[in-house]
Amino acid sequence: MEKNKLIGMFLTMALSVSMLAGCAGNSQTTDSNAEENQQETEQQTEDTANDDAAAANQLMIDLTGKYQQLWPVLLADDYKQVWLDDCAKIVGEENAETAADQLISSVTSDIYGKDAEGVYTNESFAFYCAFTNDMDTVEFDGENSVIKGYDKDGNELFSHKYDYVGLEESWGMYEFKSEDKDSGEFTYFFIAPDTSASTYHIEFRYGSDEDALKEYFSGEYGYWMASGISTECDQTMIENCIELFCTENLAEEN
Repeated sequence: MEKNKLIGMFLTMALSVSMLAGCAGNSQTTDSNAEENQQETEQQTEDTANDDAAAANQLMIDLTGKYQQLWPVLLADDYKQVWLDDCAKIVGEENAETAADQLISSVTSDIYGKDAEGVYTNESFAFYCAFTNDMDTVEFDGENSVIKGYDKDGNELFSHKYDYVGLEESWGMYEFKSEDKDSGEFTYFFIAPDTSASTYHIEFRYGSDEDALKEYFSGEYGYWMASGISTECDQTMIENCIELFCTENLAEEN
């Protein structure tokens, strides 16, 4: 009996050791899988960041050229009928004038930032789309990553080289920061992935406060989105830009 008891004890111990070894093996496998998953996630994050950086660099190259403010061009008397015709295609002739007026008013606000807070609501608001800080035209030198700004008399306001620093994900704006320490309100440029070739116009924001620029409906830069069009634009580009704006903003409602 004592012998049998000893054998039983040895068997029990052996089974326990085997089970512990199995648990240890499972633990090592789990740790290994977790490490592999982490490495894969880190690699995907790095790949995405590299892709974003490459896209930002290409955007800067594609933007090469000089741009004037968009809305004074699109709202010239020569294009009043273009607005009506494009709206009529979507909402009908009887509603075209009202639709055009609503679209235009949504991007021609005369207030933004702190002045707009308390005036606009989530249901009713408009954007200020002019250039600010005395800038009348902006120029991109994509090959050298340089952005320049000029006042209405053609005097240079600034000229800085900019580095890509990240993607603002909520609106898909590419963030660039000046390499010069004293760049003031031209320290950061947030640029939408729009070009003359793709959307016939460009959209961007700029300022000294990166966090504030990420707020579109509050703060110093709330309700503001600068919009530009090439200084070399022709009638076809202007008409295409008006048509795109009407289609994007009216088609979803009808």
